[in-house]
Amino acid sequence: MASEKTNVHRLLDAKKITYEILDFTEIGAVSGMEAADYLGLDYASTFKTLVTVGKSGKHYVFDIPVDKELDLKKGASAVGEKSIQMLKSKDLLSLTGYIHGGCSPIGMKKFFTTTFDSSISNLEEIVFSAGKVGYFVKIKVKDVSKMIEYSTADLIEK
Repeated sequence: MASEKTNVHRLLDAKKITYEILDFTEIGAVSGMEAADYLGLDYASTFKTLVTVGKSGKHYVFDIPVDKELDLKKGASAVGEKSIQMLKSKDLLSLTGYIHGGCSPIGMKKFFTTTFDSSISNLEEIVFSAGKVGYFVKIKVKDVSKMIEYSTADLIEK
């Protein structure tokens, strides 16, 4: 259990949403797949949060399974942009309040248009970063919409 609550935990508590904290601090900063392996999680229900910038200069958040890659063309289409590119890691903290490896769709400094891969529709529970490297949070998919507004789209590279 996290010795100190992250912003994500506090926000979930405030909305009285049940969640589980998953701690992988023992193995240090690793990829989402390595963390999922360590915790015995299915890749399909363990999501990573990616922040992008569109040709318009607007920022967008995409959540996809940890073992997949974001198709930038599909992402751009999903948010009505001509094109998008990944945000540089050095810009992540000042924009979102999170660092690379600890970025969560919940609790960013401000809300950005958020799109989850359509595979979320097949899940009852989802796991994603709890906002701090070494911690995931597991919540029911139906509770995600109580925390943030999001849409779904096919976002995965084939």
